[in-house]
Amino acid sequence: MKKKNASEELKMRVSFDLDEVLFVSEQTHKTEKELFFPLNRIYKERLRLGTPDLIKSLQKMGYEVWIYTSSFRTEDYIRNLFWWYGVKLDGVVNGNRHLKEVQRDSKVRLPQKIPSRYRISLHVDDEEVICSWGREYGFNTFLLEADDDNWKDKIIGRAEEIRNAGIAAGLAYKTSE
Repeated sequence: MKKKNASEELKMRVSFDLDEVLFVSEQTHKTEKELFFPLNRIYKERLRLGTPDLIKSLQKMGYEVWIYTSSFRTEDYIRNLFWWYGVKLDGVVNGNRHLKEVQRDSKVRLPQKIPSRYRISLHVDDEEVICSWGREYGFNTFLLEADDDNWKDKIIGRAEEIRNAGIAAGLAYKTSE
């Protein structure tokens, strides 16, 4: 196996929250088709329409795509659900991992998400409070509005804006496989 050296380019990481961002109600949002039986009994969440295409597009553009959620769904559950939709995630941070690796023994109560601890350059969330913590804890955010038909293009645009700013600042991001 080839060792990476320090000068190798890094892929920029984009993370998504799950609830009300990628997992949405079919009563309020357009959703991907339900998984077939019996998987639809195991994985009851519905993906926002276009989620698999967006993740695959970001990965083809050279981004790593992570899930960063405060929920306590297991990493295997999250990875497997996306796998059934044809998506291979690059990383998952759930509530348990966050508590173990970020909050740890800190006496100060930290925010429920600090993407910068995982070298995540852009985090997509629906909660304004999470996005407001970005300035204090050093991470970029995209606040996803509930009704936004152009959400995929806006996220790609925001990711490209951050990557281009990083390149201009001398950071080297890998842009393709």
